[in-house]
Amino acid sequence: MVGKSILGFIELIRSGAVEVYNEFSLQHELGIFLREQHPAYKVQFERNVSHFGLSKVEFEKRETDIAVTSRDKGERICALELKYPRNSQVPETIFSFCKDIAFLEQLVASGFQSAYFLAVADDPLFYSGREDGIYGLFRAGHAITGNIKKPTGAKDHEVRISGTYNASWLAISGPTKFCLIEVVANYSLKRTAAGRLR
Repeated sequence: MVGKSILGFIELIRSGAVEVYNEFSLQHELGIFLREQHPAYKVQFERNVSHFGLSKVEFEKRETDIAVTSRDKGERICALELKYPRNSQVPETIFSFCKDIAFLEQLVASGFQSAYFLAVADDPLFYSGREDGIYGLFRAGHAITGNIKKPTGAKDHEVRISGTYNASWLAISGPTKFCLIEVVANYSLKRTAAGRLR
């Protein structure tokens, strides 16, 4: 349901009815659109996981970019993580993409019904170029899964992605493309999280 709405929002960008030019505009324009499309739901920005009764120390990140919940029962309908990279730093940003996916898996395991990672990029370096290492995850369609190490600096951090995802970039207009990944949690992650995230 939210996934179809995101695709509808992309069509508005494609047609020129909505303009996005950085991550802030992407987050807020999408949030406004989701509120209009789903008036029965609350659409909130930068919601801390503690708001949902979850322990911050158990998660890759502390806040989700957009949280969609039911108005009456507070059911966790959907979590969204968004990226619109503007400062190159390609390998670091790709690692951040992976961190978002791992975080969304954790949120689904802790009770969100669905989750989506959406990246919009107008810099071709995010979807084309060399295909080795971390680049291949978002340029060559290599499986996004397993332990993914930070590619630069001390290289002392890694994220664990339990599911298997493939990135596909689709045209919006000119050099601008988008990548939408529905994030799920597999059974073993749900079982682990159920014991941890109460």
